[in-house]
Amino acid sequence: VSVVESGGGLVEPGGSLTLSCVTSGVPFGEYHASWHRQTPGKERELVAFITGDGYNSRMVDSVKCRFTISRDNIRDTVFLEMNSLKPDDTGVYYCKLQGMSSNKEWWGQGTLVIVST
Repeated sequence: VSVVESGGGLVEPGGSLTLSCVTSGVPFGEYHASWHRQTPGKERELVAFITGDGYNSRMVDSVKCRFTISRDNIRDTVFLEMNSLKPDDTGVYYCKLQGMSSNKEWWGQGTLVIVST
């Protein structure tokens, strides 16, 4: 199984980034997907979640109206579009797959996002 995030980088406050999570080795449509972020000294936190069929999603309050999660079940990829970025959005962003009918889960290695002038 492979879960690989990309798209992180340095961006100024107010800017935008789109993260991608390319997966392989699992029946992608049978897995919910989510994005999590971690900053030094803090626990990893859920940012956004999307169901396996892509029809339902939710964001944490701190990113609502700024971030959008989506998925392409043909390309086995999950996206996180991030707009109006703030310094507090800085962190390592991780992609996670969670089995819809099993306890299996898979994490990527993370991609670093830095929001700074």
